[in-house]
Amino acid sequence: MLHWTEMTKDELVRQLSPSRWSHRMSADDVVKAHVKALKEGTQRARGLAQTLLNVPYGEGDGEKLDVYIPETNSLDVPLVIYIHGGYWQFLSKEESGFMAVPLIDKGVVVVAVGYDIAPKGNMDLMVSQVRKSVVSVIQQYSHISGLYLCGHSAGAHLTAMVLSTDWSQYSITPQIRGAFLVSGIYDLLPILSTYVNEPLKMTEEVAVRNSPSKLVPQLKLSSSSCHIVVAVAENDSPEFRKQSEEYYKTLEASGLKVTMEDVPNTDHFDIIEQLVDGEYHLTKLLLKMMGKS
Repeated sequence: MLHWTEMTKDELVRQLSPSRWSHRMSADDVVKAHVKALKEGTQRARGLAQTLLNVPYGEGDGEKLDVYIPETNSLDVPLVIYIHGGYWQFLSKEESGFMAVPLIDKGVVVVAVGYDIAPKGNMDLMVSQVRKSVVSVIQQYSHISGLYLCGHSAGAHLTAMVLSTDWSQYSITPQIRGAFLVSGIYDLLPILSTYVNEPLKMTEEVAVRNSPSKLVPQLKLSSSSCHIVVAVAENDSPEFRKQSEEYYKTLEASGLKVTMEDVPNTDHFDIIEQLVDGEYHLTKLLLKMMGKS
């Protein structure tokens, strides 16, 4: 496969357009179906769990999160923070509670994080918001038995940026036990010349500063005890698959605890949608990691 610097502009755009690679339906239809699936899953979760909606974690209007709480008397409660995708310019926490559906039964708290998507938010702001949200969650839920992160697509990028935080600038150092990076993007440089960057307006400097692939030494310092799962869909684009594989190999070469999951018969969208199902491979893996299987 060509390196992205050798691709034509059209080919690069095609490689960075996940909806064009689904085998299930057309590009437009797969995006519509994705939003519908996430919304329906989130509605189900809100019917099953006690919820605390729009909990502020900062001063900004967009700095809010939704908490899905299981009915349990146990103090040994794991908590998963979910960071949504949408190419940093689409989706919100409002359709990001779906993975609570199978987890609530198992006594797991799920938190869906909102952040200021572009054009309102820029990349530096979004990264700082998700970091702040994690600190806020730990301060509010001090009795949790383990903290886990899960992010999809742009949310996997933001999750990897959380793992790569220098926590000395914060009041607290989160002990993140596990992180699921699902169909993520870890090098932002290929995006700069494409439509994705139009609302983001990233310069090369901003892209480098916010590329997890360039921050592995910091991740090693901050998250050495975290078990990282890099998951990619069989029908993700070759560029998305390559980014996951390369990031996985870099983490592995650094001696980190990391596993790669190449999920068969999935595309960029249903690889995350299926977390609504307790029997789905990644759901089972997450529960096993928490000792809840």
